[in-house]
This record gives sequence, structure tokens and C-alpha cells, in this order.
Amino acid sequence: MFKAVVFDMDGVIFDSEKIYRILEHEQIRKYGLDESKADYFCEIIAGGTKETNRRHFEEVFHSDVDYYEFREGVMSGVDDYAEKHGYELKPGVVELLKHLKEKGIKVALATSTTRERGYKHLKRHGLYEYFDEFVFGDMIKNGKPNPDIYLKACELLDVKPEEAIGIEDSINGVISSHAAGLYTIMVIDLIQPNDDIKEKAEKIYDSLFQVIDLIG
Repeated sequence: MFKAVVFDMDGVIFDSEKIYRILEHEQIRKYGLDESKADYFCEIIAGGTKETNRRHFEEVFHSDVDYYEFREGVMSGVDDYAEKHGYELKPGVVELLKHLKEKGIKVALATSTTRERGYKHLKRHGLYEYFDEFVFGDMIKNGKPNPDIYLKACELLDVKPEEAIGIEDSINGVISSHAAGLYTIMVIDLIQPNDDIKEKAEKIYDSLFQVIDLIG
């Protein structure tokens, strides 16, 4: 039996990746970058850190546009949207969190976002109380796809990685959870699993409700 579940945030708890995707496309058009590469770029940066995403930006677009300026435009737009509208919750997330609480299974968050954004969104939607521990992108040196964030979450929860489930929606996130040794589940959001992900994820689901069935 699993002792813990570690959640990614964007695209797993909140239906927020679609907002990021819209804003990323807007910025790509704003800076006159190659729109034919937009979807590919959005997929490979999802769940990643500023630094790894900067490298992807340069490799994909071969542009002298400042990535951090580009990113600030995206994040500013995302923050404005979240402040005005909030995020929709992904189907099954409340039911899963309640189920885990009833089962006495520990819960952690492992997200590349900052703690300020993470706490704000979780508290706004009444989910903060379900989590025992939190690991944000600004708490670790090497973010996803490195395993550090999941290893830290397991350390804080006082469980071995093999005793925990990692739930992800992105390629970077699945690689991170798998590398840390967690039982890795990809719940599909915007990104379809490639062959590498199909090898690394123990389960690929369409819904968080299926995680409830797995835990029993």
C-alpha cells in the first residue's frame, strides 16, 4: 500500500495549463517568433524551471529575444487572469484529496511555481488544508526534469520514494518523478504521452478519478 501521494499543481490540480498556453502563444506572436514551433516549445517547457526553459527557448527559436522578458510577459498575463477569474479545478481532484485524507495517506505538492503563487491558489480554492508538505520551485536548486523536487517531497513526508505516488501531466514532470523512484502516474491534460513517457509512467490516465480506483 502507498503511504503518500505527491501532486504537481498546474495541469493536475488546476486547469491552468491552457491559460499558460494561450499566453505563450501571444508572446510568441508579439516577438515575431516562428509560430510553427509554438506547440512544440510549449510542451517541452511545461513543468520546467526558468533556466532549463531558457535553454529550450534559445534552442527552438534561435532568437536574440530575452527569454526572461518573454517569460515575464507570460507570467504577468497568467497572474492577471488568475486574479480576475481564478482557476477551474481538474475533475476528481477534490474527491481524490478527500479520499487520501480518509485513508490517512500523506499528501505533498511538488511544483515548479513559486511558493507565493502556490499558496495563494491553494488557499483561494480551499485546498491548502489537504496538504502535509509543500516543495516549490524556489526551494530547490535543480528543478524538473531533475528528481530533486520529488526526493525533497518524500524526505519531508518521511517516506521512501517507492512508497509514494507521483502525479504529473507534463513530460518534464513524469521524467522527474520517475527518476526519483516514485510510482509515476501521468494524468493527461494538454500533452499526449510520447514513447519515452509511456516507458517511464506506470499508469497513464485520463482522469484523477482513476487514481482513486487505483488506491482503493
